[in-house]
Amino acid sequence: MLNEKHHLSIEFPEFREQIHLLKTTDPEFEKLHREYDELNDEIRRTELEIEAHSDEFLENLKKRRVQMKDTLYGMLQKAAEKSVES
Repeated sequence: MLNEKHHLSIEFPEFREQIHLLKTTDPEFEKLHREYDELNDEIRRTELEIEAHSDEFLENLKKRRVQMKDTLYGMLQKAAEKSVES
């Protein structure tokens, strides 16, 4: 949807604890999370026509966001499984 926020805590409310934990303890997750937020911001600016990009460019950004979200989701699932095992 146009101008929809895609923050991880909104997308995956069941993983709020893991998101916070990984942002503070896992440098790889923190870096990817930061890049994901930056990409979200760029997509929103393009959708709001604050920045001009072609439709093809915007679609590529959205595809990249989905890939990043899948990676982050996998990391969150692993963290949740570890916390259950502990």
